[in-house]
Amino acid sequence: MSVKIRLKRIGSNKKACYRIVVLDSTMSGKGRRVQDLGTYNPRAKEENQVLNLNKEAALGWVKKGAIASDTVAGILKKAGVQIG
Repeated sequence: MSVKIRLKRIGSNKKACYRIVVLDSTMSGKGRRVQDLGTYNPRAKEENQVLNLNKEAALGWVKKGAIASDTVAGILKKAGVQIG
């Protein structure tokens, strides 16, 4: 089973907010997820509300071989999670 870490869009039109999720690569983004790692809200007014991430769980999935999308890889890098 190939696992990916990617963003799942939530929120209404023109007010995007995202969940950082781990899911099977064969599932669509709206499919059943393995685990939620946190949220990413690029529209947040305060810096501490932009990213809510479980760093230990994210690092555990990366060590197990989960592949992060390009966007999530950048988010994890900014959060201080070492990728590859």
